[in-house]
Formats: sequence, structure tokens, C-alpha cells
Amino acid sequence: MRADMPIVLVCDPIAEEGLALLAGRAEVIDACGLDREALPAAIADADAVIVRSATTLDAELIEAGRRLQVIARAGVGVDNIDLDAATRRGIAVVNTPTGNTIAAAEHAMAMLLALARRIPAADAALKAGHWAKKQSTGRQLYRKTLGIVGLGKIGREMAKRARAFEMTVLAHDPYVPDERVRELGAAGP
Repeated sequence: MRADMPIVLVCDPIAEEGLALLAGRAEVIDACGLDREALPAAIADADAVIVRSATTLDAELIEAGRRLQVIARAGVGVDNIDLDAATRRGIAVVNTPTGNTIAAAEHAMAMLLALARRIPAADAALKAGHWAKKQSTGRQLYRKTLGIVGLGKIGREMAKRARAFEMTVLAHDPYVPDERVRELGAAGP
């Protein structure tokens, strides 16, 4: 690595695509799996730190970062970062508020499908040695109605996916104009 490259300490596992963005731009140090006692020494010479939710960057760790300029949370919140300590040091704290939107919407859709198709009950019956075909038939989502309360990032993605199943989507969000609700193919209150 070049001497002029920033040092980025990655404390929690992140997607390879995220690491690839840093390739050639920074010296990336994998600190995943380091215990709390080892982190102050690891963070000492870092210019930036990337965490998810497993690592908490408290005041002591932030103070240990002599060159620290940026703390990035690969996720929505910053509740695991001592914002006051970072502010006192002039360290920028950023997050990725849309980073898990698609994953969350897909997960919600997967749970909806699992319940509609009775997959948990079928799995339990099969593990107990019973083939419960009739009891495990489930229902299709086609032409069913899905109610969505809140049309934020995840709610909007759920509406799109529900429409792909030709579901009727009813949505309510007091902060979203009726026109936008209709653009999503949903009906309002």
C-alpha cells in the first residue's frame, strides 16, 4: 500500500462489494473478531472506522483513534456510536440509511410467503415425522389484500413486491400524499 493512503479499520463483517469500493483507495485492516481490549491499539492509527451493530464505539475507543476523521456505520442507526465523543473530536459520523432497505423488504416478503404457504407448520410436522400435506397447503398471495402502515423506504419496496404478486395494496401514511400512494399502485384510506 502507498504511504499516503488512508487506513480504514473494519470492525464488523461487511459485504465484499463494500470492501471492493475501498480497494486501491485505502489500506483496509480487518479488525473483525478483535475483542474490546484489542480495539484501542487497532484504532490508534486508523483514519476511518467502519462498524455495523456488533461493535460499540464508546468515548474511550474514539479517543484512542489519534488520526480518526470518519466513523461509518454500515446500517441505518448510529446508536452504537458515542456521538458526543465524536463531535468533541471533530470526527464525522455517517451511516447508510438505505443500505438494508431491499433486504428488509425481501425479508418481510419472505415471512409473508412463509406464513401464507404454512411453511413453518409444514417444517415442524415433517421434522416430527408427519407428512401433513392437507394441513400444509396454505394460500396463494394472488389477489389477496396487503395493508401497509407507513410508506417509508421499506413500505414502498413492499408495495412494489406485493404488486408483482398481483395483490391489492392498501396503504396509510399521513406524511405521504395520496398521489404518491396511487403512483405505488396502492389505495389510500
